[in-house]
Amino acid sequence: MKKSSTLFCALLLSFSITTGGFAQTVSKSNPKESISTSKPAETKKVVTVENIETDVAEALTLIESNHVSGKKIDYNELFKSSIDSMLHTLDPHSNYFDAKEFEQFRTDQSSKYFGIGATIGDLSDAKGNVLATYIKATFENAPANRAGLRYGDKIVEVNGTSMIGKNFTEVRNFLRGPRGTVAKLVVERYGTGKRETVEIIRDAVAQPSIAEAYMIRPGVGYIAMTGGFNQTTYAEFAQSMQILKAQGMQQLVLDLRNNGGGLVSQAYRVANAFLGRGQTIFTQKGRLEGTADTYRAENPNPEEVPIVLLVNRNSASASEILAGALQDHDRALIVGENTFGKGLVQNPFVLEYGSMLLLTIAKYETPAGRLIQRDYSDGNLYDYYTKGGTLSEENKDKAAPKGAESKTDSGRKVYSGGGIAPDVPIKPDTITSEKLRFQQKLNNPIFAYVLDLTYGRNPNFADYKVDKPIVFEYDIKTNDFPITETLYQNFKKFAIEKYGFTSAQIDKEREFVERSMRTELVTAAYGSTTSFQVFNEYDNQLKKAIELLPQAKQLALEGARANALKSKNEGNR
Repeated sequence: MKKSSTLFCALLLSFSITTGGFAQTVSKSNPKESISTSKPAETKKVVTVENIETDVAEALTLIESNHVSGKKIDYNELFKSSIDSMLHTLDPHSNYFDAKEFEQFRTDQSSKYFGIGATIGDLSDAKGNVLATYIKATFENAPANRAGLRYGDKIVEVNGTSMIGKNFTEVRNFLRGPRGTVAKLVVERYGTGKRETVEIIRDAVAQPSIAEAYMIRPGVGYIAMTGGFNQTTYAEFAQSMQILKAQGMQQLVLDLRNNGGGLVSQAYRVANAFLGRGQTIFTQKGRLEGTADTYRAENPNPEEVPIVLLVNRNSASASEILAGALQDHDRALIVGENTFGKGLVQNPFVLEYGSMLLLTIAKYETPAGRLIQRDYSDGNLYDYYTKGGTLSEENKDKAAPKGAESKTDSGRKVYSGGGIAPDVPIKPDTITSEKLRFQQKLNNPIFAYVLDLTYGRNPNFADYKVDKPIVFEYDIKTNDFPITETLYQNFKKFAIEKYGFTSAQIDKEREFVERSMRTELVTAAYGSTTSFQVFNEYDNQLKKAIELLPQAKQLALEGARANALKSKNEGNR
């Protein structure tokens, strides 16, 4: 047997022994499971760890000796796919991470990555050929910012390799790398056309959980907690709340859309900020010692601002724990779409050779006793990730629940069966795939035109020149880079002459053009994070969330009264 085969079998054997230990725990806690009511043992073939090891070893030997690609086998991929397949027979969220993936997993949870700290984008010609990739923005205090890179810098080379003609995803892979290594860039300054060599030492670049926090309306704060729940989430949240309250925040829109979850401890701490001492945040139910417990708030002075919490189908796991806790206690009005429905607890088990098993060990329930987890009994991963939820697909328009009924503190009906259903369903604005493809083509003349604007090459619009480094943490005003009729018509002429678009084509996408042009201008002046504020001005779900804040305030009052009555009744027992 080859060494690679032995390693694979050893890994499988290690996993089999581990899962066998879990099985023994259940048998001890439930003696009835050891009583057999099946046919006599001699009529059944007993499957043992040794049988499995022998069969796998033999199969791998046959593959190595006979398969057409036997001499080119990627053992890491073979091991990974085999273990993943084994885990996915148990549930959709248990996974195997090889050493490289495990390192990335740990990096992601630390709210950072290693690179130069810049957003980049490519520019194509009228035929769709990529011309080059450019710096769009840098991040505050990141290596690229310290090195003086600016909007419009063309990336010519990275460590001696030409980047001309490569799209931005390819260029990004050259820019990222281990901390402390050198990225030697040749950049061409758009303003002068001169080429410069810039040496940047790669370093940690923050990937914050909160993409943006600002006063979206007078008295209304907005926090976009869209970057997952990582080690810095609560600290970022607490700082954002402090700043917004100092600016006069009296109501809050908390955006959890596209937040795929992460560290539950961080979701607990955010929920704890809004719930009073003794209120349940979530319950965890597992089979191992220490995995079954109820987690309650410990805050004697919770925040009292009315909250609208935005969710969508990509809000999952820790996001659903936070949403479920605030909904069950009537502390927030949930607005948007049904969440994903992931209520399984994973725990990392580090293996030899730097790999890791992320194994499901328990399930979550909301304070009202609802199961968050959607059904996965048929084992079909495609169906699991595309269907499900508390409302069946065919009945969503009728809002027909399909899970067990529970009640919030004030008596509102809520349901199990997969995820958190919003109190006020609002579908996002959508476009056809054909329209999306056309808009993507328009991005090229928009970027090219704004490059000229920001570097003062269009003398009729000198006010749009950006001649200073990025001003970070800026809240845009309505008079920042307005897209006037004159500017729009000038762009249209540029797109027709340089890219071959027709006037009718551009007019049909006028809103997209105006939004994208202003986004580019804000990116050049204030950074890519601040540019999201432009998109928020067009967000139908966010606009509705702001309108619903009075309803959120009334709901919070009803929840507070119900909780006070419950506490009084319990005190009189």
